[in-house]
Amino acid sequence: MIQQTLLLIKPNATKKNNIGAILKMVERNNFVIEKLKMMKMDEPLAEKFYAEHFGRDFYPFLLEFMLSGKIVAVLLSRENAIPKLRELVGNTDFEKANLGTIRSLYADSYRENSVHASDSPESAKREISLIFS
Repeated sequence: MIQQTLLLIKPNATKKNNIGAILKMVERNNFVIEKLKMMKMDEPLAEKFYAEHFGRDFYPFLLEFMLSGKIVAVLLSRENAIPKLRELVGNTDFEKANLGTIRSLYADSYRENSVHASDSPESAKREISLIFS
């Protein structure tokens, strides 16, 4: 089934000029880039985007990090896009991510893990609507 999903290239990866390398990996894995934009999240958008994490100990750091620089938002499609992208980005903890995944290659730490990928059809729909309204 063709699905859409969202990829965010986070501030640490954009600052290190890893945008092209990450997009190349995405394209080489048969994803179609439907929409693409570089942006800087503002606080209201970041709060809406990460609302599910409100109250967790890492939430303040997450907001600060996501507001710290430019991000690249990518609307992707392909067969089984959501699980395939999650596989390509790798474990949230880059030290546990399979070799060759985006996070194994470009993450700086557990928290600065270079990318975000929607984790379910419901999340993808919500996140896409927030970013590409």
